[in-house]
Amino acid sequence: MHTPDHIIAAARGWLGTPYRHQASLKHVGCDCLGLIRGVWRDIYGGEPEDMPAYSPDWAEAGGVEALAQAGRRHLVEIPYADYLPGDVLLFRWKAHLPAKHAGIAMTPATMIHAQDGARVSEISLTPWWKRRMAFAFRFPGVQT
Repeated sequence: MHTPDHIIAAARGWLGTPYRHQASLKHVGCDCLGLIRGVWRDIYGGEPEDMPAYSPDWAEAGGVEALAQAGRRHLVEIPYADYLPGDVLLFRWKAHLPAKHAGIAMTPATMIHAQDGARVSEISLTPWWKRRMAFAFRFPGVQT
């Protein structure tokens, strides 16, 4: 059984990793999904499914909630207003587009994420971020 502290410690191990589209290698490069995948591997071992290639505009081009669907396959969906530290948060940039960004809540007011042009960092969940929050998921078997 894992705790939120396990998830938080694993996520903090990725701090400073450079942004690299489609990558998921600690201290080498990752994107936001690669961060979630890497934390999964740190906690559970191998990944639950193979990751297909995706373009930077996959959400706009596809119009499908692919990130949320993957979350539902492997994580435990919770109401996004009820997220706790250690939970995965998904964001949409615009109301009419699918969610395409992910982070992990560190505290009720902060998250760790990977964003284009930056290194993995812990940031404040400002009102701007909270307005764009669309989904929340808990890692399976995490005791809160």
